[in-house]
Amino acid sequence: MAEMPGPSVQARALALFMGTTIRPIAERIRLHGLHLRVIRESFDALGFMPLPRGTKVRPVSEPHGYGDVHGMWICAREADETAGAILYLHGGGFVFGSMRTHKHLAAALSATSGLPVLLLNYRRAPEHQFPAAADDAVAGYHWLLDQGFPASKIVVAGDSAGGHLSVGLLADLTRLRLPMPGAAVLFSPFLDLHCTQLDDRDATRRDPFIPPARAREAAGVYAGTTDLTDPRLTVLKGSKRRWPPMLIQVGDTECLLGDSERLATAMRMAGAHCELQVWPGQVHVFPAFYPIVPEGRLAIRYAGDFLRAALAESLAA
Repeated sequence: MAEMPGPSVQARALALFMGTTIRPIAERIRLHGLHLRVIRESFDALGFMPLPRGTKVRPVSEPHGYGDVHGMWICAREADETAGAILYLHGGGFVFGSMRTHKHLAAALSATSGLPVLLLNYRRAPEHQFPAAADDAVAGYHWLLDQGFPASKIVVAGDSAGGHLSVGLLADLTRLRLPMPGAAVLFSPFLDLHCTQLDDRDATRRDPFIPPARAREAAGVYAGTTDLTDPRLTVLKGSKRRWPPMLIQVGDTECLLGDSERLATAMRMAGAHCELQVWPGQVHVFPAFYPIVPEGRLAIRYAGDFLRAALAESLAA
């Protein structure tokens, strides 16, 4: 595991702001009713960040044999739409987050990787519980295949709950014996819906952003009537032998850090390549804060370099 740079002044300020403002609010809210509506509207309001100059955006809304595919096709000025594509699954605890909240992150990843991004507008809980979002991820992957992209030129990426959907997609492809993508990138993935390590980690070092109780509630809202032991929900289990090269970036302030560590260990034990980067002093999904945190820009730049190298190696093989 490479040693990452220490937190900048901006990163420290962000962690302090979240710990004193966002975390106390997150401890009081609930993920239903009026509270959830306010959360969704508040996060969407943050999504008015300007995209890099020259970014092309078009809506995607098509019926598909595996389910309707809705989303946003984002292509940076420097990107080559014939070089491959990224399927991006946004975070938000399965219940909030949207194309609006994540289009700036998808555009930045498009710019650094040189690939267009399908930012998937998957169905959210509680209106649509498991397996709706997981099925939408499978449909989005098949849609990219149907556009003519070979699997070796497709990247699966996601943050937080979108990380769960990304890993779940890889597990579904394994189970269905379908071709794997060329690479995967995860930002602060939320993988263990039982939340087994969260309380202990939070007691040792308080997460500035995520209260364990909210993570546990989000898992329950998403799973609905399905038991959390369902194989499609327990994504840390199961074979990872054919999985593509993966990059995981996570902050060491996160109570979810153990999820990334456990996935990296499982992949290495299966003989798959997984690069885990633990960034000191960084908060949950810190690359999304790249407009104000320099480490976010460094992380996205590294992710782009990782994807270029991984796809080049996959195509050569």
